[in-house]
Amino acid sequence: MSLTPRRSVLYMPGSNLRAMEKAKTLQADTIVMDLEDAVAPDQKAVARQQVVSAVNQGGYGYRELVIRVNGIDTPWFQEDVMAVATTCARAICLPKIESAQQIEQVVEALDAAGAAPDMEIWAMIETPKGVQQVNAIAAAHPRLSLLMMGTSDLAKEMRIPHTADRLGFITSLSLCVLAARAGGLDILDGVHLALDDEAGLRALCEQAKQLGFDGKTLIHPKQIDTANQVFAPDAAEVDRARRIIAAFEQAESEGKGVAVVDGKLVENLHVEEATRTLAIQEAILSSQQ
Repeated sequence: MSLTPRRSVLYMPGSNLRAMEKAKTLQADTIVMDLEDAVAPDQKAVARQQVVSAVNQGGYGYRELVIRVNGIDTPWFQEDVMAVATTCARAICLPKIESAQQIEQVVEALDAAGAAPDMEIWAMIETPKGVQQVNAIAAAHPRLSLLMMGTSDLAKEMRIPHTADRLGFITSLSLCVLAARAGGLDILDGVHLALDDEAGLRALCEQAKQLGFDGKTLIHPKQIDTANQVFAPDAAEVDRARRIIAAFEQAESEGKGVAVVDGKLVENLHVEEATRTLAIQEAILSSQQ
């Protein structure tokens, strides 16, 4: 089993060359070069050129590279897609997706621009309509591999506050996790806007992990370590995973269909979970070498 860790997914403004260069030294799993929110209108064209150049020049090591383009209804979208299609980026990130048809539209644009067959699409769910249509979106096309929550825009559209427990978001977050899993996709939680609130960030990462998210989108390098710690299997999880696999293999060798670990029944589904835990841990360790 081979997995891509996406514990920490850091947005980097495409208009900031220094920031994109610094990203080569950061311990983020994924760098999202941003052409949308982080770039002023009069800097869009320059940022696009800089991002294409940075991605194609490389030097980012194990870090996954993604480019977030401007929205489908903006004047920059077509040129953004054509530019991204010429790069070796892992994926194109689409903001404010609200229908399966929009995914299909982007697929057609990528194909027309000559994008590599393995270039993925990441769709941001950040409006009420996007949440309502998320099941159809998640099943729209094989190029789509991941959903990203845009909780800042979602809060504005739904008129809900950013509270410590995120009570107003829970339904939307859970619906999107369900859609992602049903579609075989990964899913990332939204950003935490308070830069000097490590405790709050950690709490939200823990909550997101409990809700089923694969990682956290971030807006500052100082948030990377916390996300990496929370979304990585800890030593106890890794140890238990190994013991589950060993116990089940022993049970099978004795002709049994179940085993017992720490007083709890272990079946094949638990072995699958344990195998995935070890695969994630191995992928994380490999990226650090």
